[in-house]
Amino acid sequence: MEHQVYVPAPASRLREALADPARVARALPGLQQDAGAAPGTGRVKVRIGSHSITYRGTLRVSAHEDGSYAVDADATEARGPGTVKVALTLRLADTGEGCGVTVTGTATADGRVAELPPEAVESAATRLLNRFVEGLGEAWAESPAQPEPVFETEVPPPSLAPEPVEEPLPEIFAEAAHARRTMIGRSAEEVDHAPPRGRYAPVPAPQTVAAASALRWAAPAAALALASAIVVTRALRKRR
Repeated sequence: MEHQVYVPAPASRLREALADPARVARALPGLQQDAGAAPGTGRVKVRIGSHSITYRGTLRVSAHEDGSYAVDADATEARGPGTVKVALTLRLADTGEGCGVTVTGTATADGRVAELPPEAVESAATRLLNRFVEGLGEAWAESPAQPEPVFETEVPPPSLAPEPVEEPLPEIFAEAAHARRTMIGRSAEEVDHAPPRGRYAPVPAPQTVAAASALRWAAPAAALALASAIVVTRALRKRR
């Protein structure tokens, strides 16, 4: 296998990505990382023509003294006995504003992939390789955590003056606050028709029930006394 891929990023940035196993794992499209496992260990689904095969394995990257990188991967089918083994060499070279990546190596596989047309397998491998190398160029572009801004203006020290003592609210504001608290939880209709309280409450009308009762009993008593006086007066006249 020999393939070339152009990445719109300098070679130095790709070297930084290849030195970080976590970035290498993120560059492999469709890789589902296993919880608690080393970066690059998990499962990936490969689509070949109208077929999809899921592999579980490990991807490793190591640097050579000549500046190239070795990419090794081995995996097994998640639902079958098939296996895949890949051994690639990546060489980076600056080309203008980007980087040219030359990929050489071998790949062996058996199981389901061996039963598929060779043209479809080669096309799927080339597509996966292109996306992996392009992913390395995107991995370094992730924005790192921004440092906190530093302001040159001096911050004035806190004042040593005692905090002002809050004066009690006037009685009218206290009554208004009490009325507002008592209305919490009541319906709008109850609040609209609720009579005002405090100094704004209406003055109740004087009770006249007691006076009316007294008059009701005083009238018969006066009539009885008048009738008795008339009877006594007539009796005296007859005696004369």
